Amino acid sequence: MIRSKLFAVFAAVLLVPSMALSQEFFVYPKDGQSPDQQKQDEFECYDWAKGQSGFDPMAPPTASRPPPAKEAQKGGAGRGALGGAAAGALVGAVTGDTKKGAGIGAATGALVGGARRSNQRKSEAAAQQNWENEQVAQYQGNRNNYNRAYSACLTGRGYTVN
Repeated sequence: MIRSKLFAVFAAVLLVPSMALSQEFFVYPKDGQSPDQQKQDEFECYDWAKGQSGFDPMAPPTASRPPPAKEAQKGGAGRGALGGAAAGALVGAVTGDTKKGAGIGAATGALVGGARRSNQRKSEAAAQQNWENEQVAQYQGNRNNYNRAYSACLTGRGYTVN
């Protein structure tokens, strides 16, 4: 489950062509290097940039930390209604009208329980979104560091890199 969510996050990021994540380099030999020499230099710069940045653009993305855990389910309309009905029945027993007390308690409990569960779902969704944003930003930062190292290496070997 965690893997599938992580894959979905990074797959969405990797499919956006305007982002630096899927950046392709245009490498032009300005010192007359042969195509074979260029391939060798590109591979060596890939390896060097990977070592300098600690990032391998060919490796599948990994999360820096696990996604936020789901909280134990709190409340819910049905659960709140049952608790409210029980509380209402107790109040009704004291006042002498158990049916009315149970009905009011059930309705109130359902509203409170439903609201509590709704708030919990919103909180969990916000935590998940924050985690996804954090992971994407970290991936982009690592990729940018790799891109800078790769470009610097090729520039130093006599290539124009765009």
